[in-house]
Amino acid sequence: MTYQTAPWRLEGYAIQTLHLVDIKQAVPFVPSELEIVSLFPGKTLAGTYVSSYQAGSLLEYNELIVVPAFVRYQGHIGAWISHIYVDHEDSVAGGREIWGLPKEMAEFSWDNHGKVSVRQNQKNLYQLCYKKGLLSLSTWWQQEFRGNAFGGLGSELLYFQNNFKSQISFLKANLEIPQHSPFASLSLGQPWLTLNLQKLELVAGVPKLLGNEVINLSYG
Repeated sequence: MTYQTAPWRLEGYAIQTLHLVDIKQAVPFVPSELEIVSLFPGKTLAGTYVSSYQAGSLLEYNELIVVPAFVRYQGHIGAWISHIYVDHEDSVAGGREIWGLPKEMAEFSWDNHGKVSVRQNQKNLYQLCYKKGLLSLSTWWQQEFRGNAFGGLGSELLYFQNNFKSQISFLKANLEIPQHSPFASLSLGQPWLTLNLQKLELVAGVPKLLGNEVINLSYG
C-alpha cells in the first residue's frame, strides 16, 4: 500500500448530519484525557459525515466519519473521531499512520433516490435517507470553512485542521443505525440539521503532536 503524505486534497460531495446527544452517552466513545465540550447543559454536539471523493482527488474513495462529541485539550477544541470507514486500503493506511484515525474497510452504496448505506462484513452499520426539505434554498451558496479534529491510535494525541470549500444547501434526512452497529449506543437519533455539500474541495492538513506526555487513548 502506498499513500502520499499530508496534506491530502480531495474533491467530491458529502452529507453532514448534526445531532445533540447526552454527554453521558458520548463519554464511552471519548478518551478520558479529553474534556467533552458542553453545548447546552448535559448536551454536546455530535455528527456524521458521509462523502464520496471522486476525480481530481488524491485518492478516490467513500468515507463515513462518526463524531460522538466536540472536545477540548490544552486549549485546543475540535471533533473527536471515534469511528471512520472507507473503501480504499491506501486510505486506511494513510488515515491510521498520518492522522492516527481508526479507519476500517467497509462497503458503500449510494442510490439515485436519496439513500446512502454503509455495510461491513455483510452487516448494515449506517443508512441515511435524504431529500430537499422545507429549509432548502432555491439556490446554493458557496462557503469556505474550517474543521479541527483530533486523532490518536497509539499514545500520541494528534491535532489537525481540515479546510473546506463547498456549495451548501439544507436537506431533510432520516438516519437509521442498527442496534448491532459499533456506535449504536451513542443514540444519535434523528439529525436536527443536515447539510448537503456539493462541489466539495477538502484539504486534510498536516497533524501536529499535542504535548510530550504519553497518554492513554483507550476508550469505548
